Amino acid sequence: MAEKPKRPLSAYMLWLNSAREQIKKENPGIKVTEIAKKGGELWRGMKDKSEWEYKAAKMKDEYNKQMQDFERNGGSKDAGSKKKKGAKKVAKKSKKKDSEDEDDESGDESD
Repeated sequence: MAEKPKRPLSAYMLWLNSAREQIKKENPGIKVTEIAKKGGELWRGMKDKSEWEYKAAKMKDEYNKQMQDFERNGGSKDAGSKKKKGAKKVAKKSKKKDSEDEDDESGDESD
C-alpha cells in the first residue's frame, strides 16, 4: 500500500523556507530559533502575501487529490497518524487526600 500523503506547507512555511538563507545572510551567526522569530516578524509585516497564499492553496489542492487517491486505493484517513496508547488514565487521589477523607468521616461519626 502507498504511504499516506504528507500535509501541505502553509503559506508562511513556504515563504520562510525561501527566505531562510536571506535572513541568515543579513544576520550572521543567528540561531535557528532566532531565524524563526525574525521570520515571523517579517511575515507579519508583509503587505502582499498573495503569492505565498496562492502557492499554499495550490499545494493543498494537490494534497486533497492525493488523499482521495490514497483513500480510493484502500488507505484510511488514520493510516499515517500516530496512535495514542491506551485510554486516558483516571486521576488517582493522593494518599494525603485519602487520609483527610478518612479523618472527615470519622469526625462526622463522633458529632
